[in-house]
Amino acid sequence: MDVPQVTLGAINIEAADPHALGAFWAAVTGGTPAPSGDFVYIPPAAPGGFAMFFQPLTGPRPDRLTIHLDLTVPWGTRSAEVDRLVSAGATWRWDVLDEHPHVQWTTLADPEGNLFCVAEHPPQA
Repeated sequence: MDVPQVTLGAINIEAADPHALGAFWAAVTGGTPAPSGDFVYIPPAAPGGFAMFFQPLTGPRPDRLTIHLDLTVPWGTRSAEVDRLVSAGATWRWDVLDEHPHVQWTTLADPEGNLFCVAEHPPQA
């Protein structure tokens, strides 16, 4: 059976302020924003990274989003990364530190309220 050759091109987000939200996510990912009119594109910051594209809202924001990003950091760095992201404009929502033995994570919200998680997995023995 052939393996599909599908990769993640970009994460697209509608925003009340695409430029401000793009600047926040550029700080998160280390990417360099490329604005064009009302739109902002952030290319991957490194090989294996992901791109993001921000565009103006086309309708009311849903009350509850059914998808969110899980970002992974090296074991032992989650706390420092969460502090960095809160300093950049994220809002801390909650921690999950002992529910699963294979992962710990912190859930944050970006400046427009979109949830995302910062996770760390313990090293394999």
